[in-house]
Amino acid sequence: MTSPSRSPARAPGRRSLTAGVIEALRGEILSGALTPGDRLPTEPALIARFGVSRTVIREAIAELRADRLVESRHGVGVFVLERAEPPAAGIPLPAFSKISDMIEELELRAAVEIEAAGLAAQRASPAQEAEIEDCHRRFAQAARSGAPSAEADYAFHMAIARATNNPRFEMFLSQLGRRTIPREKLRDALGANPPAPDLARLEAEHADVADAIARHDPGAARAAMRAHLLGSADRYRSLARLAAAAERGEA
Repeated sequence: MTSPSRSPARAPGRRSLTAGVIEALRGEILSGALTPGDRLPTEPALIARFGVSRTVIREAIAELRADRLVESRHGVGVFVLERAEPPAAGIPLPAFSKISDMIEELELRAAVEIEAAGLAAQRASPAQEAEIEDCHRRFAQAARSGAPSAEADYAFHMAIARATNNPRFEMFLSQLGRRTIPREKLRDALGANPPAPDLARLEAEHADVADAIARHDPGAARAAMRAHLLGSADRYRSLARLAAAAERGEA
């Protein structure tokens, strides 16, 4: 039985269009292109800009309101809201210099992101579910084609954080930034020729997380995220052991 708190199911095509509008407007708000107090373009202007229906625009605005990014003022328009800013100094984490740093940060992320996956399975709107699916699809395409995949990987985790509908999860991952993807720093820790990541395995783990969220199964979503992040930590531990053995001349 469908939960009464969820929006009615929408056709995949319309959900994808709505997610695209949300991603574009959210990006403008978070980047500062639209600042607190700014009025969004009128509904006809947004329809013309994105080439979508009035229904899609209204669904997108509703989702942005639910994310507390905008508010509607009757008879006046839709305005960008003030957002709580993280402390200027951010999270005081040391820079990566060795594999143990990556393992420690994965453990920290797991403490937050396992619960984020569970909350996303409970709270994600249809548009947020579509955003998670789109991010996973982009990661899968990059992984299979050999294109750089770190940006899509980061976007996938950020989409899940947003789908908690608790802005502090997104703020936490935003402060970590691209260091959320530790394989970007393997060259610094291991030298010029780090081992290639198993992107097929990462893609399968992402798929498990996305599928559990789409099925609205919090327990499965937490388990899938736990397997993904703590499994990654275990893989880095294996790399650390190999690196230590190589230094001792055992490899």
